[in-house]
Amino acid sequence: MNKTNTTTAFEIHGKRIKQNLGLVRGLTVRSRSFIGTLGGALQTIVGGNITLFTELCEKTRQEAFDNMVKHAEELGANGIIGIRYDANEVMSGVTEVLCYGTAVVLEE
Repeated sequence: MNKTNTTTAFEIHGKRIKQNLGLVRGLTVRSRSFIGTLGGALQTIVGGNITLFTELCEKTRQEAFDNMVKHAEELGANGIIGIRYDANEVMSGVTEVLCYGTAVVLEE
């Protein structure tokens, strides 16, 4: 699937929704490593952007997004609309990130 066919909106400009294939989702569960937690804690002393945690969050969201796109492709979709993210702490230091949307078949 071409990533330009994904959006948080409920339509994609210049395309028509031919078929709605329903909900698709991508889930990933991540934990912080001891070293990453220690490094992040040290960065809080200086202040500013905590790059170790930023990178972990970016990787986690990208993985959840990629899993959602894979799910949509398996259904035959060439677009995903209404994309949203959700995150929950499963236990201390362990977080699930869910990316979900509606898989659609688009045409020009």
